[in-house]
Amino acid sequence: MNRRRVIAVAVVLAVLGTALPMAAMFYFSWMRTVHQEQKRLELFARHTIMRANHSLKQATEALQIADKFNVAPCSKEHVLEMRKLAVNTRSVEEVGYFENGFLKCTSWGVTEGTIRQVPVDFTTPEGVQIAIRMKPKVSMSEPMMAMHFKSHNVLVDPVRLVDIVADPSVQLAIANDKGALLATLNNPDLALTAAAVAKPGNSISEDHLVASTREGNWIAVAIAPRTVLLGKLRNEQMWMLPLGLLIAAAIVGLVVWFSRRRLSPLGELSIAVQNREFIVHYQPIVELKTGQCVGAEALVRWRRPDGTLVRPDLFIPLAEESGLILPITDQVVESVVRDLNALLVADRSLHIAINLSALDIKTARILPVIGQLLEHTGIEPQQISLETTERGFMDVASARSTLAKARELGHTVAIDDFGTGYSSLSNLQSLPLDTLKIDKSFIDTIGMDSATSSVTPHIIGMAKSLNLKIVAEGVETQIQADYLLGRDVDYAQGWLFSKALPAFDFIAYYRRSKNQQNWLVSSGIPRVA
Repeated sequence: MNRRRVIAVAVVLAVLGTALPMAAMFYFSWMRTVHQEQKRLELFARHTIMRANHSLKQATEALQIADKFNVAPCSKEHVLEMRKLAVNTRSVEEVGYFENGFLKCTSWGVTEGTIRQVPVDFTTPEGVQIAIRMKPKVSMSEPMMAMHFKSHNVLVDPVRLVDIVADPSVQLAIANDKGALLATLNNPDLALTAAAVAKPGNSISEDHLVASTREGNWIAVAIAPRTVLLGKLRNEQMWMLPLGLLIAAAIVGLVVWFSRRRLSPLGELSIAVQNREFIVHYQPIVELKTGQCVGAEALVRWRRPDGTLVRPDLFIPLAEESGLILPITDQVVESVVRDLNALLVADRSLHIAINLSALDIKTARILPVIGQLLEHTGIEPQQISLETTERGFMDVASARSTLAKARELGHTVAIDDFGTGYSSLSNLQSLPLDTLKIDKSFIDTIGMDSATSSVTPHIIGMAKSLNLKIVAEGVETQIQADYLLGRDVDYAQGWLFSKALPAFDFIAYYRRSKNQQNWLVSSGIPRVA
C-alpha cells in the first residue's frame, strides 16, 4: 500500500471513527432530552391531578356541610350560611339550593324565575353529581362546573382544577376516567388532548411532546411544543464537541471515558454531599416600618468544583425524594453558625431563618442537631428561626409535636410559601406557629387584575386573626412594599431590598442598615419604608 493510499484510508477511518460515535452521541442526547422533558411533563400532570383532587374534595366537603344546615330553606339565615360557605371554601364560587329539580336560592339570594337543574355528566364515587359545563344564570359568570349533592349544589371555576404553577409553554388538561374533559390551562389542542386521554402515556409528534398520567378516577395531560427541546438539546450537546477532536485518536478509550464520566443526577448529588459542595446565601429580611434589616433567610446553593452554581429548584426535589436533604440541611446549619457566629453573638436582635424539609418536620431529628451545633457558640436558640412549607404539615400530628418541641427549645417557627400547598385553616389554627410567610406568587399580583389578586389581603387578615407575624416574600417594587406597609405587614424580603447575598456581603449589608438606623434614631428622624 503506497503512502497516498495509507493517508486516504487513515483519513476515511478517522472521519468514520469521528462521525459515527458523534452521530450516536447526538442521537443519545436527543433521546435523553426528550426523556427528561417528558418526565417533567409527567410531574406537571401528577401535580394537576393532585390539584384537581384537592379542589373537588373541598367542594364535596362544602356540599356535605350544606346538607347539614339546620335552617329554613332559602331563609335569610340559609342564604347567609351558603354565602359564608362559598367565601370560606377556596374552590367554590357559589352555593345553591334546589327543590324538586328547580333552583330556589343561592349564596347570592333568592332566585327569580324558573331555573332547572342542569343535566348530569357523571357521578363521583361519593355520590356527587357533576355537570361539566353550565352557564350560571344568577351570577352570569363564565361557564362553571356544577356539583350537586342531595338538595344543594356548588359551582366550581374549572380553572381551579388546573391551578398549578407551570411554564406558559406547558398546556394542561384534566379529564375523568370516562374521557370527559373537565378543565384546561393554556388552551391545549383538543384533538391531541383527547388522544392522550384515550390512551394515557408518553408520546412525541411532529410539533408536540405529550405526557398523560392516570391516577384513580382522573387522567391528566401535559403538552409542550417541541421547540422547548432546542435550547436543552444544545446544552446537552455542547459538552460533547471536544470529544470529536479526540475520538479519531482513541475511540475505545473515549467511549470508556465517556461512559464513566457521566453520572446519574442522584450520584452527582451524593458526591456533592460527601464533598460538602453546598454553600449558603442570605436573603435579607427587612422590617417595613423602619426599613431596617432584622435578619435573613438562609438559602442553600450547590457550588460545583468548577465554580458554577446549580439552582435549588434543580436539586432540592431530588434531595427531598432521596433523603439527601437531611445532610444538606445539616450543612446549611453548620454554614450559618460558621458564617454568622460573631454577628449573631454581637447583636441579639438578629435572627436567621433556616428551611426544614418535610422529613425533618415529621421526625424532629434536626432539633438535637441544631442544639449540638449551637452549643458553646453563644448563639441563642431564639435567633434561629425554623421555616417549613405546607408539605411539612401532611402529617399534622407529627408536625404539631415537632414544632412544639422547637418552640420549647426557644426557636420561632414560620410557615413558608403559604398558599401554595394544601393546609386547611383548621390545621393552621392548631399548629404552634409564630410567623406566616406569604408566597411570592401572591405578592406578584399586587396592583394587578388577576384571579389571585384578591387572595393576598385575605391571607394578611387571616394571619392577623391568628396573631402571627407576617413576612412577604419576593417584594420587587415599591408599590408592593407600600401596599404591604399600608396593611401593617411586619416584614418583607425580595429584590427591592436585596438579592440573596454571600455571607461577607450580607454582613456588610446588615451593618450598613444598622448604622443607618442608628444615625436616624440619633438624629430624631423617623424611618418609614
